[in-house]
Amino acid sequence: MIDFHCHLDLYPDPRAVTQECAERGVYVLSVTNTPSAWEGTAALAQGKTRIRTALGLHPQLAHQRKSELPLFQELLPNTRYVGEIGLDGSPEFRNFWADQHAVFKAILSACSEVGGRILSIHSRRAATTVLDVLETARGAGTPILHWFSGTFRELDRAVQLGCWFSVGPAMLATEKGRGLAAKMPRTRLITETDGPFGSIDGRSAMPWDVEMGVTMLAKIWDEPSAAVQAVLDENLRRLGSQCIATDRG
Repeated sequence: MIDFHCHLDLYPDPRAVTQECAERGVYVLSVTNTPSAWEGTAALAQGKTRIRTALGLHPQLAHQRKSELPLFQELLPNTRYVGEIGLDGSPEFRNFWADQHAVFKAILSACSEVGGRILSIHSRRAATTVLDVLETARGAGTPILHWFSGTFRELDRAVQLGCWFSVGPAMLATEKGRGLAAKMPRTRLITETDGPFGSIDGRSAMPWDVEMGVTMLAKIWDEPSAAVQAVLDENLRRLGSQCIATDRG
């Protein structure tokens, strides 16, 4: 099982969830919302070989935490994973668009300077601009568009730019989400939950709920679940080989 976008530190009992992930053998990319949260979140995964911690600065917090960019740059050599980053064009965050844009560009520039990173990217109501920025920052690393909800035209452009995609049960529960997932390249797709923000039947998704995502993908692809999981496992292996750096997270 692979949960490539999960906020382990934001569950009510992060240590218990982290321990259960380890016991179940779930591979987790634990994303963070601020650079100041990275050290503590990485400590949760200490000794757990299948959990990695991404260094992030969430676009919804960019206007409040842009002062943490120097800390981001200081911590960046410690991990090969960056996220959650990106842009959010929702009405309640449009007033902070300039800060979001500046922070996103600064993060991608920093990633380019250290040779590239694996990037988990938020693009809600902002897919075109996210792709515009990525097009000018090809050296930043491997972009993975988390819970992509753009148009099919934007999806086509993202595919042409070499983007990957992470999808989960909450996304695949919608007709649009299933339609988008059906058109994503199978060799550039990975599972996620976005827990605890992603929800299933009114409860927060847990990292091991990605198993439901595999079942849903199996229906979309018309393939056995075991075959889908084999593709995802190979995708994870290729992702892990794309970016070489010191990895404490």
